[in-house]
Amino acid sequence: MYVLWNVLSLAIAVASIFYAVSLFKQIMTKDPGDEVMQKIARAVQEGGRAFLHAEYKWLAVFVVVVFALLCLGSEASFLGWKTAIAFLMGSVASAGAGYFGMHCATRAAVRTTQAAKTSLGAALDVAFKSGTVMGMTVVGLGLMGITVLMLAYRGDMANNAPNFVNYVLGFSFGASSIALFARVGGGIYTKAADVGGDLVGKVEAGIPEDDPRNPAVIADNVGDNVGDVAGMGADLFESYVGAIISTSIIGFGLVPVGLEGDAQIAAMTNLLMYPIVLSALGIIASFYGTFRVKVTDESKLSAALFGGLIAASGALIVGGALVTWVMKPQPAIVDAVGTSTAVFYGEWSVYLAMVIGLVVGVIIGKVTEYYTSEKMAPAQMIAEQSKTGAATNIIYGLATGMASTWIPTVLLAIAIYFCNMLAGIYGICVAAVGMLSTLGISLGVDAYGPVADNAGGLAEMSHQPPEVRKRTDMLDATGNTTAAIGKGFAIGSAALTALALFAAYKVAASRMEGGVNLSLDNADVVMGLLLGAMLPFVFSSMAMKAVGKAANAMVEEVRRQFREIPGLKDGTGTQPADYARCVAISTEGALREMVVPGLLAVVAPVVVGMIFGRAAVGGLLAGSTAAGVMMALFMANAGGAWDNAKKYIEAGHLGGKGSDTHKAAVTGDTVGDPFKDTAGPSINILMKLMTIASLLALPLFKA
Repeated sequence: MYVLWNVLSLAIAVASIFYAVSLFKQIMTKDPGDEVMQKIARAVQEGGRAFLHAEYKWLAVFVVVVFALLCLGSEASFLGWKTAIAFLMGSVASAGAGYFGMHCATRAAVRTTQAAKTSLGAALDVAFKSGTVMGMTVVGLGLMGITVLMLAYRGDMANNAPNFVNYVLGFSFGASSIALFARVGGGIYTKAADVGGDLVGKVEAGIPEDDPRNPAVIADNVGDNVGDVAGMGADLFESYVGAIISTSIIGFGLVPVGLEGDAQIAAMTNLLMYPIVLSALGIIASFYGTFRVKVTDESKLSAALFGGLIAASGALIVGGALVTWVMKPQPAIVDAVGTSTAVFYGEWSVYLAMVIGLVVGVIIGKVTEYYTSEKMAPAQMIAEQSKTGAATNIIYGLATGMASTWIPTVLLAIAIYFCNMLAGIYGICVAAVGMLSTLGISLGVDAYGPVADNAGGLAEMSHQPPEVRKRTDMLDATGNTTAAIGKGFAIGSAALTALALFAAYKVAASRMEGGVNLSLDNADVVMGLLLGAMLPFVFSSMAMKAVGKAANAMVEEVRRQFREIPGLKDGTGTQPADYARCVAISTEGALREMVVPGLLAVVAPVVVGMIFGRAAVGGLLAGSTAAGVMMALFMANAGGAWDNAKKYIEAGHLGGKGSDTHKAAVTGDTVGDPFKDTAGPSINILMKLMTIASLLALPLFKA
């Protein structure tokens, strides 16, 4: 059955990739618009491609070095060539998913603008298909890589046999490494362009957003794609594979004692394969959900997208019951040192844990929407505070971000409590898998947003009729909502995935010679807790300073062009803005500044483990997860609320565009940009990458 389950899951993963390619071909058959639109679109496409090519050259060096180091390791400690190959596959798959998703998004935007000349429904069709390409590519490549490695590295199914799934963990390590650099680099790129362009264009020059007179406008549109498509795709790719692999690693050691022969093999097969089969079922459910996204009423655009996600979740709940009935995953109860007993949890307890994870993920997304949407009280109150200046806007935005942490945290805590009660640590891991199983559509709903945003920019820059911009603005406004849901979803899944990986670390460390003591009366653990809680703050500081440096360069460049190019600022000149120079500034700044934050996540746990030992690393991981979840929620929600407070004013409230209230809101939005699109999302990956690096380097740590 082990081979059968893997082959079936592999077939579904391959079908997902074929579906993504077929959607891309459908998008490319759409009308790309007139020559002016195509010229602007080509500039965005070339800028995005140039950045990813440059970024991947830097990352190739990192991948080669780590690959070589892994090859030097001992296979007895789950390093060596098997883990190295898995690491290489994970790196290539993550980079490939991000590249293809961005390639599709930059071509779909201009076709979305052209479709908006016909109807809102036609424009939504193109933009959502582009997002679905990203979603289906991520889940397809992720599940395909895992199943191929599970087949290739299959080992002995016995309690005292080496846990061969640890070799597959290299795949997650490769995905995490690429994800962190892609998130940090893409976030620095997009926010340098956005902040620089807004400060000079909107505040100083009074130029509308996406006006072709602004030299930073192309770099801003490129940034939406490299940050919110390629970066977000890599982020959730890493969560997806991390949740699946960590659940399988835990499952390997949870076969009840006393089973022998075929009974033991069957029990272990079901525990190993349940998260993989569940994820394959999630791809089918996501496929079903994409066909439920249809717009018949323009006022129900957001409901149509969210309805597709709910339909996929419902399909997974029904299908998951069938899979649970067939597979009967029954993890053993383990004692304090990680030894299984003859007592086990029932399969329906495992199923309920999966449902809890799925439901909590959707609820956290909606809570995030409440705190960030311009239609809700928090963002509107920030807009009200803007009447008295930028300072009060920023104070209230910070307070809103802090307040927004409590509901998601309580939900996660309740989910962890009940999942642990239902099925132990395996239940918590399965909850993470359940939350991410419908990633094919949830990422599609999220990645649709940057396409809609770029479509609006193209409509403005190519001077399309007002009704076209109105339709693209409606798509963009809904995209802001779906992006907020996506960020909340990413943070919730990151928390559960990091906890699942932490559990895998604890079990692995407990079974090594000397074991590990993670109690709070151990000074090493307390020291690690403090160091771990500090790391998200230092990491965020690095990311935000990087945006500040790159944005300063962008501000100076935009000012220089307004000053030196005749008639550019007032629109009376004939010489166009030098967009390429601004693209180059964002690219150089992002590549230069992404290295140190990226290395911090890998180096910190290894150094602590080699100097202070396994217990200190356990504390480090616990501290970074607890502080990281709070920081990620705070920064993402504060940034989203600032952004939508500005949009609320731009819609005509409180004086509208150009007013002093609007200028104060723009300042708040520029503060929030690196919060929500650089530092905040990158913390998700920091938490998981540190744990994966710790698991792989565990044999090097002091007892």
